[in-house]
Amino acid sequence: MSPLAKVRQRQELHRELCRDCNGDKPVLLIGIDDTDSKYGMCTTYIAALLVRALSKYGEVSLPVLMRLNPTIPYKTRGNGAVALFVATEKEGEVKELVLQTVAENAELKAEGTEPGIVFVRRHELKSDRERRLAYFSAAAVRHVLSIEDAKKTIAKLPLEHSAFKRGRGLIGALAAVGFPFLHHCSDERLLDKTYELIAYRHEERWGTPRDIDAASVFLADRLTYPLTWDTVDHSLRRVICAPHSPCPVLFGIRGDDVAAIHRAYEIIRSEPVKMTQLFITNQGTDAHLIDARICDVKDYHSYILKGIVSREPVVIRGGHVIFSISDPDGTASIDCAAYEPTKGFRNIIRRLRVGDIVAAYGSVKNSTLNLEKIEIIKLKEHVIKKNPKCSICGRTMESGGKNKGYRCVTCKTHAPSPVLIMERRDLEEGLYEVPPSARRHISKPLIRFPPEVRAHPSR
Repeated sequence: MSPLAKVRQRQELHRELCRDCNGDKPVLLIGIDDTDSKYGMCTTYIAALLVRALSKYGEVSLPVLMRLNPTIPYKTRGNGAVALFVATEKEGEVKELVLQTVAENAELKAEGTEPGIVFVRRHELKSDRERRLAYFSAAAVRHVLSIEDAKKTIAKLPLEHSAFKRGRGLIGALAAVGFPFLHHCSDERLLDKTYELIAYRHEERWGTPRDIDAASVFLADRLTYPLTWDTVDHSLRRVICAPHSPCPVLFGIRGDDVAAIHRAYEIIRSEPVKMTQLFITNQGTDAHLIDARICDVKDYHSYILKGIVSREPVVIRGGHVIFSISDPDGTASIDCAAYEPTKGFRNIIRRLRVGDIVAAYGSVKNSTLNLEKIEIIKLKEHVIKKNPKCSICGRTMESGGKNKGYRCVTCKTHAPSPVLIMERRDLEEGLYEVPPSARRHISKPLIRFPPEVRAHPSR
């Protein structure tokens, strides 16, 4: 069977799981999180190992890679959890293999690595339990949850689970198994789905520089964009689909079309690949964003905030650009920051003026919104006063003194008032984004927005 045929088979099983279950198929949902550390490992790698190992026990669906709240301070890197769904009659053997695989591969000796595993019998879920899982999953993407929050939900359902150390990974594990049921939520951003194909390195190469031919990556991007995206950053001429950490990931190709993703992978030349795994994911969806008023914001949450520019942009030390927006009634305001890594995006921000109406997209930390995108809704018209020109010689007139109008010293002509000129703004209304190198996994690239949206993609 071809790789694409296998993908379609696993996609179909995933779609079956998202529909109402008739109770006659024994399917086990497995959620896993927090197996990595800054020193190595990746939870997606463990998922890829399990997809292969569990195939002998039954049909395995396309695994889930779910990005959770990107502002959580205790995250390792991209704050991603995984889930696998197995149609099997050998539940006990499957659970034993999952526990063994996590125990053998997780960075258990590293401080802060606290894996969690959750098991859900799909055929036992009814709509009310599906909704509870979906609401927890949505909350994990947008809010700050505790281990106790996860344990309370697990106890109410109830679900079998396993925790290493304090088990902080239970939060992500529970959220990931709720991924198929997000249709119970009405927010379109939570329902959006994309794909990522991840290529993994051989163990002996972990921690060494990655050998990837940059020219082939740019070619793959050119031939498959916009069906694939965030593979390269053209503004910096940089490959961004490969991480810089000592983890097992060689590179990942993200996109909306599975065939285009596989085509990009086939074009890229690199060191030998140990294995590849395609994930269905919420990357590139803006699922983390909450529509809110400025007066309601909290740290470690991500928002879309509509407001009026109340303090003009200033450049501070380090090249960061800061400005403020206020609620329309002026009751609350917040600083917004375009930090130095956003590069050319800062040029857009510097052109804002007091009175412009905008919608700021980003995450709040230390009461400052870290910009991911900005929509310029309406530019305020600014009138500039200029000295009039002489009607005879064409030179600019001088002021005749307070309330005395203007005069041309040479021609002795007079004008009673200045000339009012509408300032031409070097800026257009619409949506702007940070470049791919500064974009979070979960942030939605403008190329994915519908064509009726007035967008200015970074490329």
